[in-house]
Amino acid sequence: MSLNQKIYLDYNATTPTEPRVVEAMLPYFTENFGNASSDHSFGWYADEAVEIARNQVANLVNCRPVGLIFTSGATEAANLALFGFCKKNRRTGNHIITCKTEHKAILETLEALEANGFEVTYSDVDADGNVDLNELEESIKSSTILICLMLANNETGLIHPIKSITELAHSKGVAVMSDITQAVGKIPVDLKDLGIDIAIFSSHKLYGPKGVGALYLNKKNNISIEKHLYGGNHEKGIRPGTLNVPGIVGFGEACSIAQQSLDENHQKQLNLRNQLEQELLTIEGTVINCVNEIRLPNTTNVSFKGVDGTKLLRYLNNLAVSRGSACTANQVNPSHVLKAMGFGDELALASLRISTGQNTALEDIQKAVLEIKKAVNQLKIVSI
Repeated sequence: MSLNQKIYLDYNATTPTEPRVVEAMLPYFTENFGNASSDHSFGWYADEAVEIARNQVANLVNCRPVGLIFTSGATEAANLALFGFCKKNRRTGNHIITCKTEHKAILETLEALEANGFEVTYSDVDADGNVDLNELEESIKSSTILICLMLANNETGLIHPIKSITELAHSKGVAVMSDITQAVGKIPVDLKDLGIDIAIFSSHKLYGPKGVGALYLNKKNNISIEKHLYGGNHEKGIRPGTLNVPGIVGFGEACSIAQQSLDENHQKQLNLRNQLEQELLTIEGTVINCVNEIRLPNTTNVSFKGVDGTKLLRYLNNLAVSRGSACTANQVNPSHVLKAMGFGDELALASLRISTGQNTALEDIQKAVLEIKKAVNQLKIVSI
């Protein structure tokens, strides 16, 4: 079966590049191919394109362009931010607070920092993935320098109350870093209003090209990081290397398009999600996770009781859905997010993340539900 006959419902993993984005990028591969650091007209033209894109990205998330550093993606941005901030502030303290449902890009970087002498508190979450703000406050101590919590969970869609968390942290003199990757382009993200000190996000989650992302440092709050990559003064010396001008141009264009259609797309995704969940609940033993929480409009995390989850994805060979994060989806392991929420291995394995996008139609939802019903019924019979 060809790819175009399959139904793609894994937009939280990646999105197709929008045709208008591709069109904007193309000249920077051919006639406008200059290096943005070159001191001649080709370089000046490329540099101007980068700065236009920086403004486009900044406008979508309401921050000052000067605070944005282009990277190869959110994972690189996470490494630059965590290592850079923690090393810069090591004399002030060595304690970081996060939670157990963060993305592996954060958790594995924090593990590396632990090996370098930093202390990390991994906060528990409740059955819906929420962090207890009272417990969070109690975790802060004199050596705490950073709280690191994502804005929207990539597996469940749960939205954390980041503004309340930044207000709490700042009252204690602690900075806040947030992975806003899944939220940008799906819901309004206002970095100025949220008060976030450090943010990371990526282009390919909002119909831009892969291989480009951004690191935001709140200059108003005097946030700076120590560099640990060397070889040039590109991107304020934080991320040296020749800039990916076509990718950055595409990132900017994707942000501009997302800003124009944010409200319309939000409502469309919400309608699709409501229809999907209503139909899934007709399957016996189905549970929609975080159903009563504030979530991303496009994300459904669903569990099927009494189903052999190790075979579930293989039975859904006409659908592109996932068991969890795309970074670990090829492994038949229970989601660390659901495990942290109290799920046993069996139910966690029998869970799916379904995420819709701008190309998803109601017909896709209806076909997907029929496919899921068939698979679940077969696996219930097999498991008896």
